[in-house]
Amino acid sequence: MAVLLQQAIEVGKYIVSQRLKGRTKYPLTLMLEPLFRCNLACPGCGKIQHPTEILRQNMTPEQCFTAVEECGAPVVAIPGGEPLLHPQIDEIVRGLVERKKYIYLCTNGILLEKSLDKFTPSPYLTFSVHLDGLREHHDKCVDRKGVFDVAVKAIKAAKAKGFRVTTNTTIFDGTDPKEMQAFFDFIGTLGTDGMMVSPGYSYEWAPDQEHFLKREQTKSLFREILAPFKAGKKNWNFNHNPLFLDFLTGVKDYECTPWGMPSYSVLGWQKPCYLLNEGHYETFQELLDNTDWSKYGHSSGNPQCADCMVHCGYEPTAAVDAMQPQNMMRAIGSVFGVAN
Repeated sequence: MAVLLQQAIEVGKYIVSQRLKGRTKYPLTLMLEPLFRCNLACPGCGKIQHPTEILRQNMTPEQCFTAVEECGAPVVAIPGGEPLLHPQIDEIVRGLVERKKYIYLCTNGILLEKSLDKFTPSPYLTFSVHLDGLREHHDKCVDRKGVFDVAVKAIKAAKAKGFRVTTNTTIFDGTDPKEMQAFFDFIGTLGTDGMMVSPGYSYEWAPDQEHFLKREQTKSLFREILAPFKAGKKNWNFNHNPLFLDFLTGVKDYECTPWGMPSYSVLGWQKPCYLLNEGHYETFQELLDNTDWSKYGHSSGNPQCADCMVHCGYEPTAAVDAMQPQNMMRAIGSVFGVAN
């Protein structure tokens, strides 16, 4: 099964409830960053470029719970940094499970296997393991040999203990479509609960600025990579609404809804989204009310948004579109892994 049925139903009910309340801007997933520290220095990520005094900070469990309740989103992604470095990550996860939030704990996998005893398998908890390709490609992406093998071993250990596990892959310029297809085939042998993919975005603090995709490059590359899947020749298990994959291949043309995946960290509520460093608000309501949303998204003319097709801006758009009557059957089919 691609997307957990229970989760899909709850998210659908949440979207309907927001519409009935007359709300047009509401979050679907909270990006909760309890720390920025990491045990890797990936060239495509800029989080560890924060000053040392920021990298030393951890959000308390109480701060995490307050942000989750303030935001109200049904899904909580916990990126970083590396969340498993947080000394109270088990307490944070336990509290979110008690609140019946669907958690995606993002990890590079290095600490996952030895951390499994801290957690209890639950339909509310999924480990999202960062894998950008097969061994050589992934280890190059994270700038350390051996990480691929450690992560794969951890995935197998987590599945053996009954945990839900997905993979999370960022695709950059220069990716070989055939190699990526072989990677998807390999992931299928691990028994994971789905794959998540996103094009790399030109995060301004990332050391490597040469391999981010332009918009038309993204569409062309994803069309080539996903061609066997779209033709029904591959049954890859994506943890995505199929409409988002349509967007990546250029079949759908969506506008960004950056409020759909707000980001909260030790610095506060990031404005306007996870990818742009324009400061922070103290409250989520301030983020909603004080941001001039017309200045962001592809149609805004903002050069920083011109090439972005990243999941945090467009998956919420696709999720709302999936509630349209003409799209509902296809979205339902994706829950059972039968919709391309």
